[in-house]
Amino acid sequence: MEILENLKYSEDHEWIKVSDDGTARIGITDFAQSELGELVYIEVDTVGDTISKGELFGTVEAVKTTSDLFMPVSGEVLEFNPELSEDEGDNPGIINEDPYDKGWIIKIKVQDICELDELLDADAYKALVL
Repeated sequence: MEILENLKYSEDHEWIKVSDDGTARIGITDFAQSELGELVYIEVDTVGDTISKGELFGTVEAVKTTSDLFMPVSGEVLEFNPELSEDEGDNPGIINEDPYDKGWIIKIKVQDICELDELLDADAYKALVL
């Protein structure tokens, strides 16, 4: 199981990586994808919406179960990863293969950068899942 040092993590198993321009990419952790198993569908219908921290932004569907996706910080959803889209790549399995790079789910404009301080660092996330 991989946990990257340069990311922040939620207790709901989402990760976030913030760029210098105030945007961030969000996805699910390696732990989450391994627990869910083979992903078959990702639903995000919140592009263009501003969503508060802790609110639902989408769902991931695996062979065995469906799981909700929660915003780790408040922000406007700017983009859904086109590689996961039915219209484009339609490859949700990319999250199983590469959850922290190619398998990002949404890109957001962060509303309150201070909310990042409430998230877990890599060591705290490791303690949560190990």
